[in-house]
Amino acid sequence: MKTSLLVALSIVISVSAQAGHHEDGEMKSAAVIGTVYSDDGTPNQLLAGNTDTQQIWVNYIQAHNDRDLDGIAAVNADDWEGYLPDGGVIKGNTTHIEFLKDWFASSENPKWKVMWMIANDGATNGGSTETWLTTGNDITFNDADGNQVTEHHVHDIHFVAKKIKRINVYSRLSQKE
Repeated sequence: MKTSLLVALSIVISVSAQAGHHEDGEMKSAAVIGTVYSDDGTPNQLLAGNTDTQQIWVNYIQAHNDRDLDGIAAVNADDWEGYLPDGGVIKGNTTHIEFLKDWFASSENPKWKVMWMIANDGATNGGSTETWLTTGNDITFNDADGNQVTEHHVHDIHFVAKKIKRINVYSRLSQKE
């Protein structure tokens, strides 16, 4: 049942996103999937987005699993920002790559698996459109004792000109049976 529901939801989202395809900065007729609030509290429509960003994300995650720092850097905007679940912030493409280089060299051995994605676009305070991709990803790594741990992550990814400008990461541990 859960799988059928996920498949049906994926089809609806994919069809809606294809019907509402548009480029960065321009709002076109698309399926309204929610509301985004501006800094002053003004509600704006959140629209089904361009699903082209999904393949960029899948390739980006594969580059992480392959430890391909050059591939990751090529997708990051120069002013890349990452907001981590523990409150940490990483700013800049170079800083991000150094962070990953150290993490990949550790004994944690992180590996990611993409579970789902939803493309969405919303208006900014100035009326232009921002392109976002919200994804669910599992990350498996070794803890300090060498035990394998899985966390479920939601990544909100802001794309500008097919480059990743910002990632917000939200996390929870996998449930224990």
